[in-house]
Amino acid sequence: MTIFRILRDCDGKDSSGESPVRESTDASNVPLDEDGDLDVVRRPRHTSCKWDAVCPIILSQSAATHSDEEEDSEEDGAPDIIKIEHTMATPLEDVGKQIWRGAFLLADFILAQASMFKGATVLELGAGTGLTSIVMAMVAKTVYCTDVGDDLLSMCQRNVCLNKQHFEPQESEIKVRQLDWLADDFCTDADLEFCWTDAEVADVHDNTTFVFAADVCYDDDLTDALFRTLYRLASNMRHSCTTYISIEKRLNFTLRHMDISCEAYDHFRHCLDQLQQMKDGKMNFTVEPVKSSFPQFFQYERVEHLELWKVMAERL
Repeated sequence: MTIFRILRDCDGKDSSGESPVRESTDASNVPLDEDGDLDVVRRPRHTSCKWDAVCPIILSQSAATHSDEEEDSEEDGAPDIIKIEHTMATPLEDVGKQIWRGAFLLADFILAQASMFKGATVLELGAGTGLTSIVMAMVAKTVYCTDVGDDLLSMCQRNVCLNKQHFEPQESEIKVRQLDWLADDFCTDADLEFCWTDAEVADVHDNTTFVFAADVCYDDDLTDALFRTLYRLASNMRHSCTTYISIEKRLNFTLRHMDISCEAYDHFRHCLDQLQQMKDGKMNFTVEPVKSSFPQFFQYERVEHLELWKVMAERL
């Protein structure tokens, strides 16, 4: 579990005025990476903002070093704490259980543009641990937090419950639901834990104005399914809908090309182009990049290959 402590200013200091990262004069305590190189923790950017800065503090990665009772007594209900259960490393099929930089970028954007999302009904695709949905619920009215797999959705539901103090006072709501991009429609099987009710499906179609997805394009087949889902959702929504997608361009050396390439990113861009060029007489899509010049509220490395894209859908 990672604790995100919300600081009271934007200079990376906690409430006591101390920096959360302290230098050590003991060489034995110097953090090293797997290769033995010095692991440098980057300090968050200095920004002038009205929102609180958030810095992650990893308390434990496996068995808790403190008892659950101690953690509950110290942190439950605290207004400056976001608690996220996640895993540090997973096989490919469980990548949703990790927290990726794209989620932080999208969360930054939400906080920077809070007035735009105020009171909105919002749908997240591929929510993973639910971090971005939790941040969105601080300003939106209703957030549908979706993914696939009971294990992942249960983790996401626990994270929502751990952080309800951030959105319940504003009467905001997060609903964790299953949404399989490879399926043709919403799952309304009442025997399943994370199924949809008919009223919720109608609410998505009638009231959703924003869709968002954080770092979900790493497999070409899933990327194709994502864009088919975006088209199907947009074509059934009563209002014009805007989608924000964050993605990190990950460069790899491939034997097939014998060069550095990023096939997953290239396919994502190809799908964006196809969507914008589509002429079916029913929908019109406009695609544009969003500059990452908005303030950084979370402590992470905002690398140059981290991007945010805006897709506007309008029925003809």
